[in-house]
Amino acid sequence: MFSDPETVVPYFELTDGNIVADFGAGSGHYSIVMSKCVGNNGRIYAIDIQKDLLTRLEVEAKQAGARNIHIVWGDMEKSGGTKLADNSVDFVLLANALFQSTARYSIVLEAKRILRSEGKVAVIDWSDSFNNLGPIAEHLAKPEEVKQIFTQAGFTLEKDFPAGAHHYGLLFRQANKVQ
Repeated sequence: MFSDPETVVPYFELTDGNIVADFGAGSGHYSIVMSKCVGNNGRIYAIDIQKDLLTRLEVEAKQAGARNIHIVWGDMEKSGGTKLADNSVDFVLLANALFQSTARYSIVLEAKRILRSEGKVAVIDWSDSFNNLGPIAEHLAKPEEVKQIFTQAGFTLEKDFPAGAHHYGLLFRQANKVQ
């Protein structure tokens, strides 16, 4: 892992009771760290399309005593694919997820659908391919492109944050939703 969740998660400013969706949770390193921030009153929805990773995450979460992590087998690229209700979460994390998809705008719209008014989304992704250490150059989700997609979807950039030597971090806030 090239970005350290223990170092990065404090930039999210999560608080006790927050409801979080970890899109593309993978092995769950971020989910486990975030579960401590939201406490027993909060909840982490660890969402991934790869069942084997979710099975491993479920075991690791139990070993870590993270009882507030809920495993969701879902597809964040489709509207409703996360299986979460509209306006049901405070925060969405997209860590190393956008570079893997060509449906980036659809992912942002799914995050918007489930976010409560004024909800936030953090994006952590590869800043370069680093001679094929990271994804191939054509697959990178460059920060400028990510900012454009989020702006188009009705978000504002709140801040950039350091996410590791090979990654960038962006925090977006959603404008008030019309109910």
